Amino acid sequence: VQLVESGGGSVQPDGSLRLSCAASGSSANLYCMAWFRQAPEKDREGVPAINRAGGVLYAKSVKGRFTISRDKAKNTVYLQMNNLKVDDTAMYYCAADTTSGCGASLKKEVYTDWGQGTQVTVSS
Repeated sequence: VQLVESGGGSVQPDGSLRLSCAASGSSANLYCMAWFRQAPEKDREGVPAINRAGGVLYAKSVKGRFTISRDKAKNTVYLQMNNLKVDDTAMYYCAADTTSGCGASLKKEVYTDWGQGTQVTVSS
């Protein structure tokens, strides 16, 4: 599975960005998807996840500010990020769980495929 992220960039605090992750493959709509982020010298952490039925799970740090969604016609998953904070600065990665019994999870160990990442920088 090929995952290609886009939409990263630099923004001031309280600003917004929308990340996109385009997934290849005819079965892409059957995957469970997630966004992870990794700041320098920190572990990779799950941000939001979405299952094939549209059920979602958010990390406490972003709940109410970030929204994950998917467009099945375009095989694309989005991450709308509002009210961005300096602590949101990180490399953001798209991940796919292609197993048949997948669910929305924030555990990086369950994901089988990863994108190359897109940088998000929040600073004044």
